[in-house]
Amino acid sequence: MLELKKIYKKFNAGTIDEKILFEDFNLTINKGEFVAIVGSNGSGKTTTLNIVSGDVVPDAGRVILDGNDITKQKSYKRAAKIARVFQNPSMGTCPSMTIMENMSIADNKGHRYGLARGLNTKRREFYQSQLELLGMGLENRLQTLAGTLSGGQRQALALIMATLKTPTILLLDEHTAALDPKSSDIVMMLTDKIVREKQITTLMVTHNLRHAVEYGTRTVMMHEGKTVLDINGEERKNKTIDDYLKIFNEISIECGN
Repeated sequence: MLELKKIYKKFNAGTIDEKILFEDFNLTINKGEFVAIVGSNGSGKTTTLNIVSGDVVPDAGRVILDGNDITKQKSYKRAAKIARVFQNPSMGTCPSMTIMENMSIADNKGHRYGLARGLNTKRREFYQSQLELLGMGLENRLQTLAGTLSGGQRQALALIMATLKTPTILLLDEHTAALDPKSSDIVMMLTDKIVREKQITTLMVTHNLRHAVEYGTRTVMMHEGKTVLDINGEERKNKTIDDYLKIFNEISIECGN
């Protein structure tokens, strides 16, 4: 369904900071998989998401989605099929607009904008039904400005907006990292529920090893632009947080840390 083939990517070419991150990097994601991607800083996790979304273009290699080569396709065109939730809760919503206005923007994704009203009040009940899934009472606060919500509420709203029109691919870029532990757990449970119910193919970058163990169907561990672990099924079910930490520590020792 999604394939990264022979990806090569160099950053800061021609400078003292030149770095080859990916060299012949390959990754295949099957339809319906919920992939947790873990790894140390600089391992290529977020760059992988950026290549999928089109925010970073590889120097060589191909990005294939549903059999179509989208390597050179602009990110705004990919956005019709690829949704993303970022680490910062403020990036997925507009703070100066109400919850309903934010929902309307998400609802009109992929549509041409003309002189018609952007706010469709006839969709109010639908928006309320979607927000009700969060269990946060936001369905009764449609006229509340998004900027007044807590971080957890805002990230939950961003998640609903990203999946309001079921995307082909959902990218989660450390989307719980900026939240307190309770909000983080709530957003993860909501994420799992939405992904399973809508059967969305999902790539989740996370530093939270507990989330990587408890959620998803497959775990990929990256280091220095390479895949050092790729497991699913029973093998994945038998892995514990300590197992992942052991691999991290072995890599750290190999790197002289």
